[in-house]
Amino acid sequence: MKLSVMQENLARGLQVVTRAVSARSTLPVLNNVLLRTEDGGLKLTATNLEIGMTYWVPGKIDTGGAITVPARLLTDIVAGLPVNERVDLELQAQETLHIQAGRFETRVKGIDAEEFPAIPAGGERPTTRIPQNLLRRALGEVTFAAATDEARPILTGVLAKFEGDKLTLAAADNYRIAVKTLTVLDPVEETSVVVPARSLHELSRVLSDTSDPVDIILSPNRNQILFHIEGFDLVSRLIDGQFPNYQQVMPKGFTTKATVDRDQLLAAVRLASLIASSSANIVKLHVGKEAEIGLTVSAAADVGDNKSDVEAVVEGDGTTIAFNARYLIDVLTNVDADQFSVELNGPLSPGVLKPVGDGQYVHVVMPVKTTS
Repeated sequence: MKLSVMQENLARGLQVVTRAVSARSTLPVLNNVLLRTEDGGLKLTATNLEIGMTYWVPGKIDTGGAITVPARLLTDIVAGLPVNERVDLELQAQETLHIQAGRFETRVKGIDAEEFPAIPAGGERPTTRIPQNLLRRALGEVTFAAATDEARPILTGVLAKFEGDKLTLAAADNYRIAVKTLTVLDPVEETSVVVPARSLHELSRVLSDTSDPVDIILSPNRNQILFHIEGFDLVSRLIDGQFPNYQQVMPKGFTTKATVDRDQLLAAVRLASLIASSSANIVKLHVGKEAEIGLTVSAAADVGDNKSDVEAVVEGDGTTIAFNARYLIDVLTNVDADQFSVELNGPLSPGVLKPVGDGQYVHVVMPVKTTS
């Protein structure tokens, strides 16, 4: 193997794929990145057996071949080379990769490419396609709500329900539910899969703010999903199991509704959380009846107390409800909207937050029971 690539292209590719490398793998080859010449360029691949990433780097190929080398080491070496410099890569005897850029020269010991796990590649007929910007925004609005505790593995994933020209993404832990519906470019038969939230988080890092499509390919046996854009593939295993029927706990209506400015509400909750952080992180929302001030956010603890009034348009009855401040901050931070509606059904029922003007997103937050 002998080829030449530009430093910035190689550095970018390594920066992307090495996020799939596991730091705790007991299999040495999984700590490596696979370098293989293909289609007139260099194909970089990394995997931790749950997620695999492939990135194509344009280059000039003199001799084809493949090798795996330590991913972190190679990434650091290439990052330290001069920008806009040509990097020459050559596979030498005893699985050694020779790296040269100008006056810089390094040799790195590798592992035979045959020991690297096979990773599915794009090219199959896509199950459907979605504009990158729409999928990127949807993932940002949903994935943060997935559980991080492995006690219930199914909740560490995001439900992806394909139905005709619609894709519904849903994530939930024991305290909140985020649901987003978007339109796909190619209608598909109804099917549902659960994708690890971490895989989708890594995908969102690579998606661009363009209308160019991302291809979505479900494996025939429904145990893997592949996302393909120009020059990049991400393949992820799917999570087995039945995703909870989140629709059962989603309120169908409201007795109190407050429409507020997102930034004002976020600022008020953040201030209250500074006090609440010393006492279970609980903040209270008091929504006045029509013609009253609107909405008040408050917190009280041994260290002190806080109260902020937020202008709101109120419909229905007044009520007071308590939430974990972090869950309110998460949704108000991750969902971009000028205004939110807060829909409530008393102090013991789940609260619903919806961005005004986006009828395709719903966020449910479970209340906290308090003594007062």
